[in-house]
Amino acid sequence: MNIIFAGTPHFGLPALEAMIQNGHSIIGILTQPDRPSGRGRHLTPSPVKQFAQSNKLPVFQPPSLKSIEQHEIIKHLKPDLMIVAAYGLILPKAVLEIPTYGCINIHASLLPKYRGAAPIHRAILSGDTQTGITIMQMDSGLDTGKMMYKMSCTIDQKDNIETLHDKLSQLGAKALMQVINNIHHISSEEQNNDDATYAAKIIKSETMLDFHKTAIECERAVRAFYPAQFLHKDQLIKIWDAEALETNTIENENAIGKIIGASKSGIDIQTKKGILRCLQLQLPGGKRLSPREILNSRAEFFTN
Repeated sequence: MNIIFAGTPHFGLPALEAMIQNGHSIIGILTQPDRPSGRGRHLTPSPVKQFAQSNKLPVFQPPSLKSIEQHEIIKHLKPDLMIVAAYGLILPKAVLEIPTYGCINIHASLLPKYRGAAPIHRAILSGDTQTGITIMQMDSGLDTGKMMYKMSCTIDQKDNIETLHDKLSQLGAKALMQVINNIHHISSEEQNNDDATYAAKIIKSETMLDFHKTAIECERAVRAFYPAQFLHKDQLIKIWDAEALETNTIENENAIGKIIGASKSGIDIQTKKGILRCLQLQLPGGKRLSPREILNSRAEFFTN
């Protein structure tokens, strides 16, 4: 089968590798233009582009797919199918109709739950214990197309955005191959729009911890944003690992957000309900450190 793959970050790489290993012909790669990255702000190709170049696959990097010129380029490739995995650009209706079998998306949730840009983050933030992959026939709506195949996985208590991303990335490859290898026999199912929820894109301000929430909610934020952040003595501190300690709801509003303990076991911050024990932190300009390491050199910083 002749396939165009559209993707940008690492998420889609296992699926791309699986298609190649299963003998499918990747006739073109669509990925976003190179972006400035690092301290030097040098233009850097996407992970998908780097993989494509190392495997000598043709790469196309249009800034959008709105123009007729881009449509003609895709038509000229004569694709049987287009696979989309975290591409980041909208596919117009004209593009969706080009491949013989249409365009298929690898979506990192069990639709119709968590349509949108950040399903993995939102699942962790919500405290879900299960998520999964939906292989979906794309239409002109936002993740509203017919569902072709689903695979689920558990969200472990210590899963963060990186570990769950990697689980779902591998699961997406498995689910996709089930669809592609049985494309003539797959039946699609309409989504129930009444059950739909939206997973909005993460904005930077969300990564700042709100200690007026519970310790459990703050711990989820640490895992979802990896790292979450808070201000202490006008310094922005990153938290890479934490645990929630159960206590009663606090009545003294002035205590919320205060560091109430600092030991080798953890840096403890009071929340509206419970204590957030920080297990790995990073000070500005420094590296990630355990509480023991950080108190050896900066104990005075964590005394109020």
